[in-house]
Amino acid sequence: MPELPDVTLYVEHLSARLIGATLMRARVVSPNLMRTVEPPLASAEGRPVRGVRRIGKRIALALEGDLFLVFHLMIAGRFQWREPGAKIPARLGLAAFDFTAGTLVLTEAGSRKRASLDVVVGEAALRALDPGGLEPLDAPLDAFRVALLRENHTLKRALTDPRIMSGIGNAYSDEILHRARLSPLQLTRKLDEGEIERLWRATRETLTLWLDRLRREAGDSFPEKVTAFREGMAVHGRYRQPCPDCGAPVQRIVYAENETNYCARCQTAGRLLADRSLSRLMHDDWPRTLEELET
Repeated sequence: MPELPDVTLYVEHLSARLIGATLMRARVVSPNLMRTVEPPLASAEGRPVRGVRRIGKRIALALEGDLFLVFHLMIAGRFQWREPGAKIPARLGLAAFDFTAGTLVLTEAGSRKRASLDVVVGEAALRALDPGGLEPLDAPLDAFRVALLRENHTLKRALTDPRIMSGIGNAYSDEILHRARLSPLQLTRKLDEGEIERLWRATRETLTLWLDRLRREAGDSFPEKVTAFREGMAVHGRYRQPCPDCGAPVQRIVYAENETNYCARCQTAGRLLADRSLSRLMHDDWPRTLEELET
């Protein structure tokens, strides 16, 4: 799922191309895309774009007349910028939006179509789509502490809950926790003051590092390689590969459709975290430490 760095990059490139351009026609071929019926999408046609915003992991196009097109790309939704009137890809295409400056194509890989588009009027309706999480790059330490300790969750859940932190998902939470040298299963209310500050700094540093890197890689070109698995990540998507800091094999916890990647040596003092599926299968044979795993 595109997270804060990727969504911010989309917003910047869409702003450069769309602000001042007029939406001439909206072409939707996937019936699952639309999540609202009133006002109709057709009412957006003929309106110029006044702004582009990030709302958590959503992207909102602000059109003249206080009308907003709000996209949530979910896991596999992606934007493409094409020449005016470009065709919608046969298998992956969900919709195309023809502007005077070019065509914005929305695609989604996979058979489960989860990407969504809401059409809403007014700032109040727009705010209703915002889960309300703290903006991690803007928040001072005190505000970060308050949001983190409001409920007692694991750090992994706290970072990825959009009601607590805005824009962070599975990939960058792994990277943040590795930089902070904290276990993904550590409970928020068990953190001491030094650990809270370390997590706050790691959050800001990780997101800034990757946002700057993605900006350099894209340059003036519209971002095409939006992915949760990037070369240069420390632990995310690197199961069994060596940790770049200590060389120990990266470990993982698998649950539902997601997984958490971490370094046992750097983050859990060598202790292996129980994987729900594997540890249940292996019972007493499940290794408890990195040393047991290696032997």
